[in-house]
Amino acid sequence: MHFNSFALPLRHIYEYERIMRKSVYIVFALCVSMMFFDGCKSEKATPVDDSTTVDSLDSDTSADSDTMAEIIAETPMPKAADQLFDDFFFNFIASPKVQKARTDFPLPITTITDRQQHTVQLQKKQWKMDKFFRPQGYYTLIFDNEKQMDASKSTKIDTVVVERIHLAEGKVEQFCFDHPNGKWRLNQVRNIDFSTSKNASFLKFLQKFFAADGRGMIKDPLPYRGADPNGEETNIISTKIPASDWSSFLPQVPKDVIYNIIYGQKYGEGNRKILDFKGLSNGLETQLIFNRHGNSWRLVKLNAY
Repeated sequence: MHFNSFALPLRHIYEYERIMRKSVYIVFALCVSMMFFDGCKSEKATPVDDSTTVDSLDSDTSADSDTMAEIIAETPMPKAADQLFDDFFFNFIASPKVQKARTDFPLPITTITDRQQHTVQLQKKQWKMDKFFRPQGYYTLIFDNEKQMDASKSTKIDTVVVERIHLAEGKVEQFCFDHPNGKWRLNQVRNIDFSTSKNASFLKFLQKFFAADGRGMIKDPLPYRGADPNGEETNIISTKIPASDWSSFLPQVPKDVIYNIIYGQKYGEGNRKILDFKGLSNGLETQLIFNRHGNSWRLVKLNAY
């Protein structure tokens, strides 16, 4: 069984997109009817309901070519979206207006290496729309244990770091958000090496793991829990699968970039890591569970729901 798209666990996302899709049909119908009179005229974009001064859309609007992304970008962000970071971030990666309104400019971008630290200030006019993981349709999270997975549901966190991890380069871009006055804002970006990351050993392993498609680094046969690969997908079973089948349960095997969101979870130097794949369009999720023996990591279990 192959899973080609995954679902982002954001509250109300399905209802939100259903409403947006319905809005497309309504707008289309209105335009058709008006063609018999004056034609369908474009109107000025609706301002973001954000209590923040927002510049008019510029050329980076064209970055969102699909209709749904354009509708979302033109729709005011619900105030309730600031309660959970995931809800806010879904709007942040879909709307150029929200992205500029919720970024503190000039934005400090700090590059940290073993020997030096250098900071530059990015001006508002230099900012380009960043879709993050939206184009690939899924994202990844790193946890030490299952308990840390609940952190994304907390409304009490005030600091979140979104990491864009470049496996081939051994670099991490850290986008730092805080929550002043109950509103999420991007306040700085840090560029670090793997050696500076709290997940240094695991990230260096993932470099090799994905580059080699996991060969020689997977328990065989591999313990599996999830939908029955050979029967009804609604049946949840526990079984073992050939190690070579592990990638069949992923949307795609990452070759370079993966993401991680730090909701305040504290990483330790333990011997267990969970790489959780989540997506943007349905309810599927895959967890790769790794154990470390000495200096070597190994994939020891796969969960797919």
